[in-house]
Amino acid sequence: MQPTKAGVARREQILREAAQLFAERGFHGVGVDEIGAAVGISGPGLYRHFAGKEAMLAELLVGISGRLLAEGKRRVAEAPDPEAALDALVGGHTDFALDDRPLITLHDRELDRLRESDRKLVRQLQRQYVELWVEVVGQVHPGATEIEVRAAVHAVFGLLNSTPHLGRPGALPDRGATSELLRRLALGAFAALDGPGSGSSALG
Repeated sequence: MQPTKAGVARREQILREAAQLFAERGFHGVGVDEIGAAVGISGPGLYRHFAGKEAMLAELLVGISGRLLAEGKRRVAEAPDPEAALDALVGGHTDFALDDRPLITLHDRELDRLRESDRKLVRQLQRQYVELWVEVVGQVHPGATEIEVRAAVHAVFGLLNSTPHLGRPGALPDRGATSELLRRLALGAFAALDGPGSGSSALG
């Protein structure tokens, strides 16, 4: 039986509130009743949508890993050239980093709470996402070694995923200006691959 639009919307609402609460208080610091209260239903009512908190956490972390990969592939496929593809990847990840900051916190703090199969799936999706970036960055900066390209990709992820440190939700600086700043910083980091020493053995 296909879920109704209302049911899908309710699940998404529950996940948004759960992500925010888990990020603020920690997974074990939040009860089902609190999540239910945040969305206006009883705690037990949540079990019509999810088997429990663990299921919510798994859907959040597996879900965002899958969405990042799918969106990244779409952006690369639609780009007219590697430079446009890289700009599109940076833009997509920047949007995620600004709009889904609680998920970054959850990944850093709570990934080990997933059951092994879900944790492996997250890692698999993330590896594919990294490889997508590595391929595009390598095309844009062919003079860099693979080691340098991979180091740059992970460094840019660290830069973009630093957004939880920008302040509490609602206290974010001007979104447009912040997005453009992050974009310029990320592309500037990749541009350093073409600088002095590129292609040397400095990284391995």
